[in-house]
Amino acid sequence: MEIDLRGKVAIVTGAGRGIGREIASTLAREGVRTVVTDIDPALLDDVAQQFVKEGWEGRPIRCDVRKKAEVQRAVAETVERYGRIDILVNNAGVAPGGLVETLDEELWDLNLDVNLKGTFLMCQAVVPVMKRQRWGRILNAASFAAIIPTIGGAAYAASKAAVVSFTRVLAGELGPWNITVNCYAPGMIPTQINRFAEAPPEAQERLLDTLTLRRWGEPRDVAHLICFLASDLAGYITGTLIDISGGKFATQNPKLAYQGGPTPGRYGY
Repeated sequence: MEIDLRGKVAIVTGAGRGIGREIASTLAREGVRTVVTDIDPALLDDVAQQFVKEGWEGRPIRCDVRKKAEVQRAVAETVERYGRIDILVNNAGVAPGGLVETLDEELWDLNLDVNLKGTFLMCQAVVPVMKRQRWGRILNAASFAAIIPTIGGAAYAASKAAVVSFTRVLAGELGPWNITVNCYAPGMIPTQINRFAEAPPEAQERLLDTLTLRRWGEPRDVAHLICFLASDLAGYITGTLIDISGGKFATQNPKLAYQGGPTPGRYGY
């Protein structure tokens, strides 16, 4: 059994770097004609050079997912060039935060505009295309923060929790057209946004102690999940959130397993 995505057409947002770039590169490597969008032209130029070097088919399009006109243009250009859109990966996201009492309204708006409104606008734009095809895969980036939020992350967590509910509703609306809609929740994957791997050693240890698989995740872990969910093998999976966090807090104290288990006769709280 093999995942075969050859000939499909995908749009990956926020794909100039980090997890998004890995998703785009992995899809392209699998034979997907991959449109890469980002707000930063310099990052898009770098991705375009990689595509040329590797012989992958695709193109970069500058797009601010907060702006409906730019989203519609990116989708229209993709359809004009390739005739269809099979896969949409809403990866673009931001995560500035602060305590609720002192949180700037602008930061709240930025989280909701990029993470939630951007996902909404991209989905809204591709739905008519996928309906005509009677086939599609929409994959929305949530976060482990949508499952268990963190102090100082109210705006980010609220936006990602909203993405989860949005995903479920859209999945329900698009089921009759054989379009699946799912979201995924990455956990401890170091990026330029979270900088987990740059934290002091003791802070890194505390973070790793929360994981059942006690290691940092890698962007390719998410990319591999995306390939599966985008394939025919996942045709009966829709309206769900998939946790890809290395089993973060699967138990209350995962580090006990790495310490030989709890003391006999005592619970491992």
